[in-house]
Amino acid sequence: MSFEVRHLQKKFGDKVAVEDLSFELKNPGVYALLGTNGAGKSTSIRMILGILSRDHGEVLFNGENFDTHKVNVGYLAEERGLYPKYPIMDQLLYFASLKGLSADTSMERIKYWGERLEVMEYLFPERKKGKKFKPTLADQLSKGNQQKIQLMAALISDPEFLILDEPLSGLDPVNTELFKSVIHEEIDKNKYIIMSSHQMPVIEEFCEDITILTRGKAVVHGNLNEIKKSYGRVNLFVKCDEDISDTIKTLGIKVVNDTPAGIQMRVSNEAEAGHLLKELTSSNKTIVRFELREPSLHEIFIESVGKANDAGDQSEANNALKEAASE
Repeated sequence: MSFEVRHLQKKFGDKVAVEDLSFELKNPGVYALLGTNGAGKSTSIRMILGILSRDHGEVLFNGENFDTHKVNVGYLAEERGLYPKYPIMDQLLYFASLKGLSADTSMERIKYWGERLEVMEYLFPERKKGKKFKPTLADQLSKGNQQKIQLMAALISDPEFLILDEPLSGLDPVNTELFKSVIHEEIDKNKYIIMSSHQMPVIEEFCEDITILTRGKAVVHGNLNEIKKSYGRVNLFVKCDEDISDTIKTLGIKVVNDTPAGIQMRVSNEAEAGHLLKELTSSNKTIVRFELREPSLHEIFIESVGKANDAGDQSEANNALKEAASE
């Protein structure tokens, strides 16, 4: 089985929200959609789910049209999607019924996820003698606990396909680790998962393949390890007890950031880094740290989005000049 997105496109008036988006999950795993705010991630997800119509393109699962009525899909939206003045238990039972679950199965899974996500006290509040029982309403929960209930709603049907839009947004460190452990469990169950997140370390932890969007266009896509290799090991971090700024300047190496913790540089190749190391050792500098590595996803993201935006701004400026000249 495989999941494939082919040439998705969406316009809102004259604005292109998504332009020719294509990617594929050949096997179960996690695919990441990255981008700045307004880059087209959520719009793409909504088109995949059929919530938004597509101007062009198709979505296939195992060679057939991806239909959420036929494929068991769990969706954790970025926006809070609970009804604020309704009991959370009633909402979970309702969401489970939409997936065709029986009352017994629904309650069994609610208890499981309630314990797993540590929200049993809200789902089954203590009935105090002599006082009217009051179920917990959604707006009585913190943002983090609302996120837990939404994750429960996404997982309650044991979906084969999961879409997680900013799943760790607004969570404290403890609940972040809890959510991450649940996501790892779903991966181990061979689920197909699409994840959108602004947190680059999270993407690096979970995802093998990525697409970076800006202004609705894919500017980077493919296997994350292969993308990193294509950049080469050009990020150099050095910390010495002595001042080495003159040596760096003499060799003409670009300094990205100079901090008390060390100096971040960008070299042209590994040989340039080796030359610096030779100079430092021959001059008896005390090297505390010398690390040459591939760029992080965060660095790739910043560079690719920055270049694309600069090119887009130049293109818009050129178009404006052409329009002005024709008037």
